Amino acid sequence: MRKTLAYIVFAVGFLLFVALPFVNADKVEKAGKAEKAAADKAAKKEDAVKPIYFLKVEGIVNPVMAEFIKGGIEKAANAGAGAVVIELDTPGGLDLAMRDIIKDIMASEVPVVVYVSPSGARAASAGVFITYASHVAAMTPGTNLGSAHPVAMGGDKMDETMEKKVVNDAVAYIKGIAAKRKRNVEWAEKAVKESVNITAEEALKLNVIDLIAASRDELLAKIDGREVETVNKKLVLTTKNAAKVDVEMGFRAKLLDAISNPNVAYILMMIGLVGIYFELSNPGTILPGVVGAICLILAFYSFQTLPVNYAGLALIVLAVVFFIAEIKVTSYGLLSVAGVVSLFLGSMMLFTSDLEFLRVSLWVVIPTVGVVSGVIIALLYYAVKIYKTRPVSGNEGMVGQIGEAIADIEADSNSENVFVSGEYWKAVSLNPIPKGAKVRVVSINGLELKVEKV
Repeated sequence: MRKTLAYIVFAVGFLLFVALPFVNADKVEKAGKAEKAAADKAAKKEDAVKPIYFLKVEGIVNPVMAEFIKGGIEKAANAGAGAVVIELDTPGGLDLAMRDIIKDIMASEVPVVVYVSPSGARAASAGVFITYASHVAAMTPGTNLGSAHPVAMGGDKMDETMEKKVVNDAVAYIKGIAAKRKRNVEWAEKAVKESVNITAEEALKLNVIDLIAASRDELLAKIDGREVETVNKKLVLTTKNAAKVDVEMGFRAKLLDAISNPNVAYILMMIGLVGIYFELSNPGTILPGVVGAICLILAFYSFQTLPVNYAGLALIVLAVVFFIAEIKVTSYGLLSVAGVVSLFLGSMMLFTSDLEFLRVSLWVVIPTVGVVSGVIIALLYYAVKIYKTRPVSGNEGMVGQIGEAIADIEADSNSENVFVSGEYWKAVSLNPIPKGAKVRVVSINGLELKVEKV
């Protein structure tokens, strides 16, 4: 009986020993599956609400803006963002920069939302094309859109044939974009041909934009669940309560964007010309020349994005020539007056465009011309004054000095016979001068003075 009971206990123990690892393994496997499921669920939830990248874009559409938008879209794509929102406020700008931006939007794997914001902002000219190209177009109440007629960069009137070519090209371009994004093609054509303008409410009614939102949160709430088609697939936006990431311009981009402003470019050029002028009129000063050269290079960088009138630039250079000539030529101030007039006219003609944001403000021109002219004329005045001042040292400083004959002076003296400026000199004279008489230095030849009796 005891043996039988022992066998039973042994058998049960053996079975438990053998089966327990399998039971534990099953439990571990089930726990692992549950943990993995929970992780997958969390990952899906995390993927569902991806961060939204915001790019604040305002000012003239130029290469700096195009570079910033391209970099922002690439950064959002690398970070796995849910969308990129371009907060746009622009009066328009360069056609080539606009097309670069549109190419980046069209090729983006991340949905791009163009949001004309804040209230009071506009998307004019090139801004219309960029808005049309977006996957989702939105506006803030109190904003406007339109005036997309092409304008010549130099401000010159295009001939009829050229204008027709440029307008037809722009019309075809925006119509293609509008058809792809399923937006109002007819209004897009009118915006280019007739420069029409509409408010946010009118844009929504005419199917130019997709929605109106008063704030970022309202925008993200309204586009949540919207289906968009990127370059390679269709996506459903999940933006409600998403994290917002602001992408700021770097220092380099901010600097280049700032100097692309015509007023800043003009001031840089004037500082550059004054610095170069100062260096040329006072060789060896170094600092004004270095600063002037740097400012001129920055100004010339800006000129490539602005409608420069080279007649105006030539007048400004001519003004500098007049100022320099004033030092060499006795014009009784006429060359200085000519320089000021030439500087003012050149400044007014430097940037010619029908678009106000591509011209130099009159309130920048007048003070700048006044200050620059005043500085140059002051430098001229002191340079001429110094030039006419009698030397007080060296051989030239000796002429005109009064001294005393310490011995009789003849036409062929061989010893030191005058005392002038605290020194003993050998002097000769056309007429004999007795000892003790006052003499004036007429000229100097080596170590010999020619004197006359006072």
